[in-house]
Amino acid sequence: MHKQIILNLPVRDLDKSKAFFSALGYSFNPQLSGEHAAMMTITEGSIQAMLTTEAFFTSLIDKPLVRAKEGNEVVICLSCDSREEVDTLIARAVAAGGRTPHPPEDHGFMYDQGFEDLDGHLWNLVWTAPPEQAL
Repeated sequence: MHKQIILNLPVRDLDKSKAFFSALGYSFNPQLSGEHAAMMTITEGSIQAMLTTEAFFTSLIDKPLVRAKEGNEVVICLSCDSREEVDTLIARAVAAGGRTPHPPEDHGFMYDQGFEDLDGHLWNLVWTAPPEQAL
């Protein structure tokens, strides 16, 4: 039924957030971006994030904005094709100003690590072995 996931995330500084996620290799759709928001492509055609200024985001909701640096409601988890991709994206996130809240976890069949972006949103990157390797 549903063919896309579009996350809406409030950010304090749209330009800094765009630079942060660009450093991780994500791109932005200029047709769906402007002064108050930017559409970030995570996976072509299926997963996107609309980064919105806090002022614009609060105009869309009827309750207080939760500051992700003060508390968490959600962890955004993205799959990766390899352990190396997890490590590479984590290194890029840290180099761009993010932080890692915990060390990598290696369970043999699954490898993951997370990062916190500039606004405190938590992202987890995970690789899982193909079924034939997981046995």
